[in-house]
Amino acid sequence: MTDTQAYDFNDRMLSLGLARVSEAAALASARLIGHGDEKAADQAAVDAMRTQLNKLDIAGVVVIGEGERDEAPMLYIGEEVGSGQGPAVDIALDPLEGTTLTAKDMPNALAVIAMGPRGSMLHAPDVYMEKLAIGPGYPEGIVTLDMPPAERVRTLARAKGGDPDDITVCILERPRHEALIAEVRTTGAAIRLITDGDVAGVMHCAEAQRTGIDMYMGSGGAPEGVLAAAALKCMGGQIFGQLLFRNDDERARAARAGITDLNRVYARDDMVRADVIFAATGVTDGSLLPGIRREVGWLTAETLLMRSKTGSVRRMTYRTPAK
Repeated sequence: MTDTQAYDFNDRMLSLGLARVSEAAALASARLIGHGDEKAADQAAVDAMRTQLNKLDIAGVVVIGEGERDEAPMLYIGEEVGSGQGPAVDIALDPLEGTTLTAKDMPNALAVIAMGPRGSMLHAPDVYMEKLAIGPGYPEGIVTLDMPPAERVRTLARAKGGDPDDITVCILERPRHEALIAEVRTTGAAIRLITDGDVAGVMHCAEAQRTGIDMYMGSGGAPEGVLAAAALKCMGGQIFGQLLFRNDDERARAARAGITDLNRVYARDDMVRADVIFAATGVTDGSLLPGIRREVGWLTAETLLMRSKTGSVRRMTYRTPAK
């Protein structure tokens, strides 16, 4: 065991530092809200997040990042971050979840990051994942990926003590989801379509009273599935995911990530196997968090900071002089 591995994962002490990381990314991208340049907004968030991460006393490895090394110049999968002094940790991040949302000044863009002990998070390849998520308070496995979508809705409605028309399902608006959307509509359930940002979409399920969302369904990025699982590990709720492969190249990506069972259904605690900390800062206004607010000479950010070990959820406001 190396010196860094000998450190305990001190989630309490690291949590405030993690909040500073997501805040820095959100604030850096805020000046590009509504400017129509997705790449510039994303790069600003990446640069700021990386700079702030390297100030933390951790021996961190990015396991969910901006892509593989040859695709991402910074915060790529496998990149080492932090001072190198401190606990060995896995990091899952999306410096700007919702680049299109930011460029178009649309709701629910976030800067998100999760941290756990080394080896705690699924190394999800950059492929699609079929996802199903619900909030806390329901029996484990009450809905499954094996169920047809309409059955999931009816089952959840019964558990909630209501009818299907009391259920609202969040789904990414994509052509591949046309049949899913049509089937869910046959139940009488409402659907909230989102254009991007399925980490936020899943998180909405954990705060149904605030957001009005009971369930998330559909396919999206597998790395985002792990980030969403980290959020639900802290907030409560269930998520199930199954990797989807379109070609041999994507299957090879899974092999490089150490995945041998290509058909496995991952539950929340399979994707995130130990206690984690999670921070999300609002970039544009949304159901979970307000976006960056501008006043003359000042910027204000709000961050959701959570620890799965204690179940604590903090909403933190940070005000800083505009530069």
